[in-house]
Amino acid sequence: PAGPAKTVEVKTPDFGAESITEGTLQEWRAKVGDYVNQGDIIAVIETDKVSVEVSAPESGELAEILAEADQTVQVDALLCKIKTGVPAPA
Repeated sequence: PAGPAKTVEVKTPDFGAESITEGTLQEWRAKVGDYVNQGDIIAVIETDKVSVEVSAPESGELAEILAEADQTVQVDALLCKIKTGVPAPA
């Protein structure tokens, strides 16, 4: 069953090194309107040293994308919003 409806903000994760504060959003693996499951990889961010996968913190519908591919994103920048509480497609 779908849980309560709320909007979850997905932010750029920590890249694991204090010296790395930003990266380039390589690609979105989901688009607005897609249903994503918790743990699904929804975006990939490339830094000088590492490639970081961004996973969905909760299951729901990708409601809004706030960073475009090829855009430089800072750690903690808002990437997208996921609307939870929507039923998974059959």
